[in-house]
Amino acid sequence: MPVELKPKKTTVAYYQGCSLEQMASEFDVSTRVVCDALGVELVEIPDWSCCGSTPAHSYDPLLSAALSGRNLAIAEQQGFDVVMTPCPGCLKALKGALKVFKDPNKREAFLEILQMPFQGNIQAVSNLQLYFETIGTEAIRNRVTKPLTSLSIVPYYGCLISRPPDFMQFDDPENPISMDRILEALGASVPEFPFKTECCGATYGVTRNEIVGKLTGRILDMANRVGAQAIAVSCPLCQQNLDLRQAQVNRYWRRDFHMPVLYISQFMGLAFGVEPESLGIDKLFVEADSLLDILSREGERDQSVGGKMA
Repeated sequence: MPVELKPKKTTVAYYQGCSLEQMASEFDVSTRVVCDALGVELVEIPDWSCCGSTPAHSYDPLLSAALSGRNLAIAEQQGFDVVMTPCPGCLKALKGALKVFKDPNKREAFLEILQMPFQGNIQAVSNLQLYFETIGTEAIRNRVTKPLTSLSIVPYYGCLISRPPDFMQFDDPENPISMDRILEALGASVPEFPFKTECCGATYGVTRNEIVGKLTGRILDMANRVGAQAIAVSCPLCQQNLDLRQAQVNRYWRRDFHMPVLYISQFMGLAFGVEPESLGIDKLFVEADSLLDILSREGERDQSVGGKMA
């Protein structure tokens, strides 16, 4: 279901979440920069708290729903009808809270734990849904000043962004295309990528790193095989497994993968002409200097051609 902002309304409530405050701070920074460039003001939910993630749900599903519901209730009291979060795990938790609230058999217990007024008149969406359905690829294309025409990038969606379909209600669950279309709007070449929704191993990177080594290696290998120079992601955990753990993957596979893994918002920022430092690209474990060099040479060539034509 497309999310429509009210006429002349250019603000949405922003749920940052814990990952974007710490290990994925570059995702937060680049998301803010990109939304500002597209004319969308992100208003951070005041005094937001952890959504509970997976551990809270495993311990007590109702308490977990109330933890996420608190953030929705605050945003609702602030007058918002849309909350955007870039983290698929946080999105799942926020949507889960709404599902519990709408269940007549659970609503009373939910509100008793919440201890806050809440009407449930609010939607939770991802950054991709905001870009793709609300802003639209045409507006994104019109904002591009430094197209990524010299780059071949594959989108990796992971497990949660569009699944389960009746819960997330966004994109195709088996063959999502939102990130593909955004990358194309940025000018990039987007090869067909059959592993775009294959699991990266999720949180097993700590307890069973051989699982992550095997699964993430398959994704990196396929990206290489289709000729990609980089991978675009929209999930902090996926980015961590593909980027931070790439050295572990190389040891497991006895390969030498050196594949930059950037957030979709970082690619958007580059195409919008934002300096790499302002997008947190220096925080990557697998450096993106090779990509930046290609874009720099492309820019110099365009300037040279433009100068000769003038």
